Amino acid sequence: MRFWITMVTVLVLDQLSKLWVAGSLTVGESKPIIDGILNLTYVHNRGAAFSILQGQYWFFISMALLVSIILIIYNLKYSPVRWLQYSTALIVGGSIGNVIDRWFYGSVRDFISIGWFPVFNVADMAIVTGGALVMLYVLLYDITLEK
Repeated sequence: MRFWITMVTVLVLDQLSKLWVAGSLTVGESKPIIDGILNLTYVHNRGAAFSILQGQYWFFISMALLVSIILIIYNLKYSPVRWLQYSTALIVGGSIGNVIDRWFYGSVRDFISIGWFPVFNVADMAIVTGGALVMLYVLLYDITLEK
């Protein structure tokens, strides 16, 4: 259940935050939260991180769905350790959140802006955090398929 609850929580938080921002700001509008550090900046990103590969709509959808399916099957078949259940759930929840955006809006709705860093969203944070946790697990522990 850890995997499913975490995945659904990420997905719900991602979509609710995007709905809130879309209802509060117009595309391109920016509002400071912490002056000079953190802004809400509503943009639509048709690419990946740093806006690379602009317009590769089907590539992003198919890769996100492929990764999500593989990680779901992995969790169903092997019942990995808690750490991997949480981290893979973050990746799947974030990936599905961005797929929803691409499918319904043709782009990903981003809104968190920190300094010079590209604008991102809750799904992006979940994907990066989940990926980092998986890498940390690989570096720190033996990889086994047992609990």
